[in-house]
Amino acid sequence: MAAATSDVDGPALLDVIDLNTHFFTRDGVVKAVDGVSFRMHQGETLGVVGESGSGKTMTALSIMRLVPEPPGRIVGGRILFQGTDLLQLGEAQMCHVRGRDIALVFQDPMTAFDPLYRVGDQIEEAIEWHLRLDRKARRERCIAALARVGIPAPEARARAYPHEFSGGMIQRAMIAMALACEPKLLIADEPTTALDVTLEAQIVDLLRDLQRGTGMGLIYVTHNMGVVARIAHRVAVMYAGTLVEMAPTRTLFRNPKHPYTLGLMRSVPRVDGDTSERLSAIEGLPPDLIDMPDACPFAPRCSFVMERCWDERPRLRDVGDDHRIACFADL
Repeated sequence: MAAATSDVDGPALLDVIDLNTHFFTRDGVVKAVDGVSFRMHQGETLGVVGESGSGKTMTALSIMRLVPEPPGRIVGGRILFQGTDLLQLGEAQMCHVRGRDIALVFQDPMTAFDPLYRVGDQIEEAIEWHLRLDRKARRERCIAALARVGIPAPEARARAYPHEFSGGMIQRAMIAMALACEPKLLIADEPTTALDVTLEAQIVDLLRDLQRGTGMGLIYVTHNMGVVARIAHRVAVMYAGTLVEMAPTRTLFRNPKHPYTLGLMRSVPRVDGDTSERLSAIEGLPPDLIDMPDACPFAPRCSFVMERCWDERPRLRDVGDDHRIACFADL
C-alpha cells in the first residue's frame, strides 16, 4: 500500500488536549473517550482508525459538541480550534461554528437529509444560516457545491428528493452540503461504510482532491487501513477509547510499534502477498468500557503482554520522529 505523504506544517488548526467523554448509565460509567490528545495543522489529513467501539466516532462528535446528553457528557479536556476552546463557547456560538468553520459528514447520509424536502433546499438552508446570502446567491452556491463533488446536472439534482439519489450520489450530496460554506475543518465519519468498493474509491479520491484544492484540514474516521494509507498524512490508532499509536502514515505502515496496530496490519489482505496464506486475526474481544481498571486495555489480547501490563496503564511516549505509542514493549 502506498502511503500518502505531505510536508504539512504551520500553525495548529485543531489541538485536542486530554479529552474525556463519558456516558453515565445504570450499569456504570462508560469511558467512551479516555484522555485523547492530538494536534493537526491546516491542510493536513488525519486518519483515525480502530475497531468498532474504539472511540473514533465519539471523538468526532465531541469535537463537534454533538455528544447526546444525557447520558453522554464531555467531562474534561480542551478542544482548541484556531486557539479558541470550543468547550467554553455557549450553544449559540457553537451553532455558528458547526457547518461554517467545522463540518461533519455522517456515516449514513440518508438519515442526514430530511426525506420531505428537496436536497437543494436543505443545502441552501445551511448556506442561509451561516452566510446570510440572498436566494439567488444561495442557489448558485448550492449548484456549484453539487457540481464540485461530481454530481451531473446539478441544477436538476438540486430539485430532487433524497430518495431519488443513489447511495453514491446522496453521499456526494452530503459532502456538498458540508463543503457549501467552505469550512476550515471537515470531519468525515466513515463516509463509505455503506458503499461498494468502487464507490468507496471514488469518494476517497474526491475527498483527497477537495482537501488539496481548498487547503482545509480533514479528519477521516474509518476502520479501513487501506483507505487511510491512500488519504492520510498522519494516522491515529484508537483502542478502548484511548489513543495507542500516532505516526506519519508512511512510518506507521512501514514500522508499526504497537501490538494492536500490528494486529490490524496483519488482518488486512495485500494484493502483493501470498494468497494461500490465511489472514491473522486479533484474538479475543474489545474490553468492557465500564469502570475499566488502571491497566493496559489491550493486555488480554496482546501476544507481547508482560507483568506490568496488568498493573499499570501505559502512557504515550516518543519512539521516533513524530511517532508515539502507548505500550511498554519495544517492537
